[in-house]
Amino acid sequence: MTPSTHTVTNQVPPLIDYDVFGQDAVLSEGFARLVTPEAAAEAGAELTELGRAAGSAEAAEWGRLANENPPVLRVFDPRGHRIDEVEFHPAWHQLLDRAVSSGLTDAWTWPSGQLRRTAGFLVWSQVEAGHGCPVSMTHAAVPALRATPELAAVWEPLLTSHRYQPGLDVPATAKAGAVAGMGMTEKQGGSDVRANTTRAEPAGDPGLYRLTGHKWFCSAPMSDVFLVLAQAPGGLSCFLLPRVLPDGTRNSFRLQRLKDKLGNRSNASSEVEFDGETLAWLVGEEGRGVRTIIEMVAATRLDCVTGSAAIMRQAVARATHHAAHRSAFGGPLIDKPLMTNVLADLALESEAATALALRLAAAVDAAADGSAHDRHLLRLALPAAKYWVTKRCTPVAAEALECLGGNGYVEESGLPRLLRESPLNSLWEGSGNVQALDALRALQREPGALNAYLVEVGQAAGADHRLDAALKDLLTELSDLEGVEARARRVVERLALVLQGSLLVRHAPPEVADAFCASRLGRNWGDSFGTLPGGSLTAVVERARPLPE
Repeated sequence: MTPSTHTVTNQVPPLIDYDVFGQDAVLSEGFARLVTPEAAAEAGAELTELGRAAGSAEAAEWGRLANENPPVLRVFDPRGHRIDEVEFHPAWHQLLDRAVSSGLTDAWTWPSGQLRRTAGFLVWSQVEAGHGCPVSMTHAAVPALRATPELAAVWEPLLTSHRYQPGLDVPATAKAGAVAGMGMTEKQGGSDVRANTTRAEPAGDPGLYRLTGHKWFCSAPMSDVFLVLAQAPGGLSCFLLPRVLPDGTRNSFRLQRLKDKLGNRSNASSEVEFDGETLAWLVGEEGRGVRTIIEMVAATRLDCVTGSAAIMRQAVARATHHAAHRSAFGGPLIDKPLMTNVLADLALESEAATALALRLAAAVDAAADGSAHDRHLLRLALPAAKYWVTKRCTPVAAEALECLGGNGYVEESGLPRLLRESPLNSLWEGSGNVQALDALRALQREPGALNAYLVEVGQAAGADHRLDAALKDLLTELSDLEGVEARARRVVERLALVLQGSLLVRHAPPEVADAFCASRLGRNWGDSFGTLPGGSLTAVVERARPLPE
């Protein structure tokens, strides 16, 4: 008999049918540590349910289909009427429906709501990252709208609803729930939004304006409502722009094209034109648009940190799962000392990112409850975290892909999608230089921010000599802020690493904290992953595995 040439051996089973929340020790333990026992029990059950859904074969298929069938722009209907709609695969709507129904657009009505929502966002984003864009903006629009209580009274219940109702057939106020987008940047300005040229002219009714201009990036154009910036008579201002007007007619919202992006393919990013007939309502005061929308930006920046932590976590989960089930050179890959070193190094980066995202989310909750320490801490720690965590995402995804060898370079492994997605959060809501300069402004103008940071990291003082030395070096760096702009990235990187080190020393297992401080703070580390100095690396890897045997 001729032997079969298609017998399958030594191939790794798919990473499905697991609890993305409960089998992530860093996330589940960190969440439980930061909330009351009552909240941990109630929210933990909901997060476990979401985690099992995120680890299901059904959710994995939704993510695949949404990315293999990207959105399509439909400018006209078959009879030539202008409709300016974006058509999505049903899988996109299924992903978004589960996100909304799980409360990921609502952090405002629960105890520890920001932390609870951040944990859920980290879980569900691992399924598919693109649909997280409208989820994030819908969540983040709420604090900005509160600058005008009359608008917030109408829109906040819709944006925080746990019901997803797509379509532009009726006004959002007639729907069970609404999603939001944002249009800030223009082709001549980018991050320099004060260079915007979109004009807003009063339209007669109080607070109503007509907009004329062009937005270079308008995210999630299928949304019900947008926050946009435009130049009003009193200066740069923030406006609420609905797609369907209260009388049921379509607002003038001319979609010019969808961007052809590196990744984030399931999500539509567009250019949009406002033609002078586009109606929008003023949010906050004229001339204070940046101050108004900055509340939205702060919330979405935290989601950039969380989204990057989610990509890292999923990359590490796939790499450790592969290594545990793949044999080479006489035994499982995960038992090979050099592979153990690589996986442990990746796991450290993932754990540090998750711990920092959770701490920032808890700080948002505490600041809302009146904590001056947490409010000041966020002012410095949030841009530093946004800078560093999003920067680390791409090398983690690339190294995790390499752990799978040639299989990792194939789309079916899921790693190419993670790699394409990984740079996005470093760009969205301000690239690295913007974050570094923002952190410098906090250092130079708001002494309370640095004081809060030092109090925070000081909680680990004396626990690890490398952490103590790194903090001392950082203080030396900060003692001379003359000409600091050229050194801004170095300063902000150190701010983030010292804060991560402090969190791990206080809360992570000793083997994790030791390896992190030895490598990231002690500089006993090479230029690539897999160059850790030694220690209990097997324990670090086992902590990171999603399906331990």
